[in-house]
Amino acid sequence: MVKANAAGLSLPPSSKPMSRRQLIAKDFKKYKSIYLMMLPIVTLIFVFSYIPMNGVVIAFQRYNLSKGIFKSQFVGFDNFRTFMGSFYFGRLMRNTFLISFYGFLFGFPAPILLALLLNEIKNKAYKRTIQTITYLPHFISMVVICGIVRILLKQDGIINYIITQLGGSKIFFLADPAYYRTIHIASGIWQNVGYNSIIYLGAISSLGSEIYEAALIDGAGRWKQAIRLTIPGLIPTISILFIFNMSGLLNVGAEKILLLYSASIYETADVLSTYIYRVGIAGSSMGGGGQYGLAAAVGLFNSVISMILLIATNQLARKAGGNSLW
Repeated sequence: MVKANAAGLSLPPSSKPMSRRQLIAKDFKKYKSIYLMMLPIVTLIFVFSYIPMNGVVIAFQRYNLSKGIFKSQFVGFDNFRTFMGSFYFGRLMRNTFLISFYGFLFGFPAPILLALLLNEIKNKAYKRTIQTITYLPHFISMVVICGIVRILLKQDGIINYIITQLGGSKIFFLADPAYYRTIHIASGIWQNVGYNSIIYLGAISSLGSEIYEAALIDGAGRWKQAIRLTIPGLIPTISILFIFNMSGLLNVGAEKILLLYSASIYETADVLSTYIYRVGIAGSSMGGGGQYGLAAAVGLFNSVISMILLIATNQLARKAGGNSLW
């Protein structure tokens, strides 16, 4: 029924607000294809990321494989006390933090600089060649990468050959703990700098050529265009990736370290992930093996620290420039 106001004009009938279920149904109907595309990814994340969270309870148990989660002895925070009171705790935290920090310090700006340099190359064929060369190491297996590193740094390798030709003496790179962090970080930058620059190149290309043409008309050279236009345009992308990198500050992967490992470099190469592998799976005179509760406790400790870093960095980024994840 159409209602009329005091002036006699007809008013449209009042519509009842839609419920949450109706809004969801309407949104699904409108974007059905997008939801169907998301379904495999959501299922994958749920199965391999959320369901395994039930295993976190192992961190609070003296877990026994034969008894399982439900029958293993509950020990509270004993595994955490054991880890924090361990002789290796200080060394593990120091090595993990230093490798992550130096990797972040030198590795985070490297793809930004590469993207800025590639953006200045006008010869398309030359630019594509450089991009291909810098991207390739990322797609090489970590085993092969570490094999290349070992070949280059062995006693009769090319690096020691150059050193001896310049009048120096051979260096046992992979047996000297003083060199391991440099080797780890430098090889990581070489492997990933090209691939990580892709997102920055994409952000630069989204800026459009009009602003550069306007700046050129105003007399701005390449240096001023980079400082005044390109870098400010990259700030949102840099902020988001900065938050992601900071959240993973203690997540040093064990793969490369185990492939370059030797007892002589434990002092600077032993990190949380290798300790988890050693006490949980491998077994050795330095950590035992089969201590699944202790390994889970160390992993949970690492995850909690990462979550704290993520939240803190996100808050700082939001206050500083307004670019944050939430």
